[in-house]
Amino acid sequence: MSGALFTREEGFGPERVRALYDAVFTLLYRIAVRITGSEEAAQDVVHDSFERLLEKRIPFPTQDDAKYWLIRVVKNNALNWAKRKGREARAYERYFRESDEESSSAEDETLRRFSAEEVKENLEKLPENLRMVLILKEYGLLNYKEIGRVLGISEGNVKVRVFRAREALLSLFREGNRDVS
Repeated sequence: MSGALFTREEGFGPERVRALYDAVFTLLYRIAVRITGSEEAAQDVVHDSFERLLEKRIPFPTQDDAKYWLIRVVKNNALNWAKRKGREARAYERYFRESDEESSSAEDETLRRFSAEEVKENLEKLPENLRMVLILKEYGLLNYKEIGRVLGISEGNVKVRVFRAREALLSLFREGNRDVS
C-alpha cells in the first residue's frame, strides 16, 4: 500500500472513503450549516461533495489534502445553495409583500433583535471574502494556516481578513443598536 490516500491503481476502497468520511464529516457539516443555515441542506451539501470526490477520483497524497479539497467543495456547494435559496426567498417575499402589506409589532422587532438571526443577518452583510474567513475560523474551527490552504491565500492575509471581518461585524451590531435606541 502506498502513502497516498487514494491512488488510481489502488482505487477508492470503501474503507478508505469511510476513514476520510469519519475524519472530516463533522467539520464539513459545521461549515455547511453555517453557510446554508439549514441542517438538512448541510447534510445534502456534504453528501454531494463526497459524491463528487468519488466521481472525480482525484489521487490525494494525504488525508489532509483530501480534507482541504472537500472543504473547498463544501464551501462552494453551500454558497451556491444559499444563493439559490436567496433568489427563491426574494421571489416569495415579493409575492407575499404584494398580497399582504402587514407590518410586525414593536415587540416582535425587539425579540428579533436579540435572536441568533441577527448574527446570521449581520454575517450575511459582510463581503464574501470576510464572511468566509469567519465561518471557517469560528464554525469550521480551522486555524489560520488551514484557512489559508482552503482559500488559497497566505496565513498573514487570513489574519488580516479575520481582524477586518470581526471589526466589520462589530460595527454592524453597533449600528443595529443605535437604530433601536
